[in-house]
Amino acid sequence: MFHALATGLVRLGAALACGAALTLRATAADYPLPAPGDDLIGELRVTLARADETLLDIARRHDLGFNEIAAANPGIDPWLPGADARVVLPTQFVLPPGARTGIVINLAQMRLFYFRDGSPRVITHPLGVAAELGATPLGSTSVVRKAVDPAWRPPQSIRAARAAAGEILPQVVPPGPNNPLGRHALYLGFAGYLVHGTNRPWGIGMRVSGGCIRLYPEDIESLYPEVPVGTRVRIVDEPFAVGLRNRAAYVQVFPQPDRDASGRTYTPLVEALLRVAPNTTLDWDRVLRAAKEQRALPVPVGKSAPTLEQVIAGAALAGPVDARGAR
Repeated sequence: MFHALATGLVRLGAALACGAALTLRATAADYPLPAPGDDLIGELRVTLARADETLLDIARRHDLGFNEIAAANPGIDPWLPGADARVVLPTQFVLPPGARTGIVINLAQMRLFYFRDGSPRVITHPLGVAAELGATPLGSTSVVRKAVDPAWRPPQSIRAARAAAGEILPQVVPPGPNNPLGRHALYLGFAGYLVHGTNRPWGIGMRVSGGCIRLYPEDIESLYPEVPVGTRVRIVDEPFAVGLRNRAAYVQVFPQPDRDASGRTYTPLVEALLRVAPNTTLDWDRVLRAAKEQRALPVPVGKSAPTLEQVIAGAALAGPVDARGAR
């Protein structure tokens, strides 16, 4: 069901929302690194929808993917939120585990984190990822080269699939509006895999690619000059993240609609929490609820912590404007 909805959103969104709030940003994608021992960046925000916009418009303006904003707002119509509808912005993140160096991509989260060498800040952007689970290799690699206005050489498998659907792809697609790589590309050491822009920005936050990693055009444009050749890249597929802020434990569980829920186990989540917060009295009912709801929001799970509903109720209002005040 989610996959069908996402496909419809990509197609219809390009027609209805193209040009609406394409580059106006109300939320920065560049955050200060947390203090030692803390794992969260950003703050939860809310915004009031305008009568003429969709969740896709709101997501792009705040540098979010469709997966995140839809999960954070169950019950809201993605096409007709309605004038002044209160929309939760999932602009707070538990940093991925492991070394905070280079680029870390979490496929399950559909999000990239870039830790620049020697910088006290971290950049994060939403992603479009492979339509098929397992189509993108996991593990460590690096950026081996970069290109502006790259040509696309579609693999034979993609050309054959398109041909079966009645579309004949050339061996080389030149730069331009029909090139799915967009205007900037980072080539990875995994042969044939790239981090790149897109000519279909409404697929960010969805499983739509053949295996490569897509970013909003404005995101890859800003990221491109920041990432030197040789930057380490770590690709993981973690359906949750756990961490601390001011010694309080948080759980962030990402929506996984395309995975078989029948075999789902919460043991890795429980083990991670016990490892990260061994001295915290945890509310296991709250942990289980977060795991089942998969709202893509960091949820405080300590016994005395505020509930997610209380956190959302107290979230600051982010207006429908960017930092320059443009509408």
